[in-house]
This record gives sequence, C-alpha cells and structure tokens, in this order.
Amino acid sequence: MIDARRAALSALIDHAPTFPPASLPMPEALDEDRRARADEHAWMLARLVWPSSRLDELAGEDRALSVLLDGPYPGDVRAEAVETRWDTGLDGLAGEAYVELTLDDDLDARVATLAERGLRAKVRCGGAEIPSAAELGRFLETCRAKRVPFKATAGLHHPLAGSGWHGFLNVLAACAFADAAALEEDVELSAAGLRWRGHEAGADELERVRREQLVAVGSCSFFEPVADLQELGIL
Repeated sequence: MIDARRAALSALIDHAPTFPPASLPMPEALDEDRRARADEHAWMLARLVWPSSRLDELAGEDRALSVLLDGPYPGDVRAEAVETRWDTGLDGLAGEAYVELTLDDDLDARVATLAERGLRAKVRCGGAEIPSAAELGRFLETCRAKRVPFKATAGLHHPLAGSGWHGFLNVLAACAFADAAALEEDVELSAAGLRWRGHEAGADELERVRREQLVAVGSCSFFEPVADLQELGIL
C-alpha cells in the first residue's frame, strides 16, 4: 500500500527561489536548489521555476525546468512545463502549459477556453493580493467542473491555513472533498490518508487529485514547507 503522505506530497513543490519573497540572486538560488535536491525530502521537489529571459544563466545545469515566459523563448530541452499569463495570449502554447488567471467574472469562460485547448490553469493564492476562500474555492470548483489541472502559487509556504494565508494541504483537501469549506478548517494528513470533517481520502484518491487537479505548488522556499510538515509530525 502506498503511503498517503507520498501520494499527497510527491513532486509537489515547483521551486522558485529567484521569485519573491525569497528573491535570491542567481548563484544563491542555484545553491539553494542544489541543497534541496540533496535533501532527504527531495522526493517532494518538482521543477525549478526560471524566467525565459534568464535561461542563459543555467548553461550546463542539468535540472528539470518550468519556464516562466517573460520574453522571447526559443525552447529548452530541460523544460517540462511553461507558465504564462492570460493577458499575454495563448498562441503557440502546447503541452504542459499553465496560464495564470485572475479570479474575476471572466473566470468560467477562460477556464473553458483552456479546457478546449488542452492547457492548464494557474492561480495566485497570496502575494500582493490574497484571494478569499470563496474566490479560491470558485477557482477550484471551475477547474474541477471543466477538468482543467492547475498549479497554485504565491503564499503557499505553509501546509495549513492561518491568519492571512492559505495552506497547501487545505487546497488539496478542498479538491479531494470537492468542498471549499476545507480551505479554512483543520485537515490532517497521515500515512492512512487525508482527513477532514470525518471524511478520508486515501493514497489512490490523492494520487488522482494530484494528477487531475492540484499538480504542483509554486514556492520560493523548499525548506520552509518541509520544516512545517516536520513540526506537524507529517514527515
């Protein structure tokens, strides 16, 4: 039997050390990512998020990438995914491409367009603006209804929700139990499963949710989420 913690957390974190609030300079960012890759919990690590305008800084670096399109992009054999914003257009996007959406009245139509084109969604859960649980819940529900996988980024350094931030285990629970109320309530993760309000999602269900809904969490820190999970006794 697969440990539900592995199902929930494997390759969860897209590491973005050059982005706020960490905003590490390139040498320090690469050192931090190498340290993460050497850590005993490196199984939680997914891609390195890097701007397309700075790919030349990674010459010779053997690392799976998620490339943030902030300018011309000639392609890169290490890129497993690309990320962009809706307002920059969808032309030329294919494969595992994540399009950042705003949580406004056009959300339904835009997610439907992504579904038609076989693209994925991206949502910001913090930073300059923190979406309410209702706004984030609507995004999750819309993606689920349209069968559009997504990644969540910004402000998700902590497993559990707190005052002024969302928790990535809460987002996972809201997906697994199809209920936005889980975004604001206590959830528990153990080897047996993810629990909320007496409901439990086991390893198989969590693998499905990770594959079909919450694919990854973008975080400028790898070690902060790991430390929180250790403090909670999950790792």
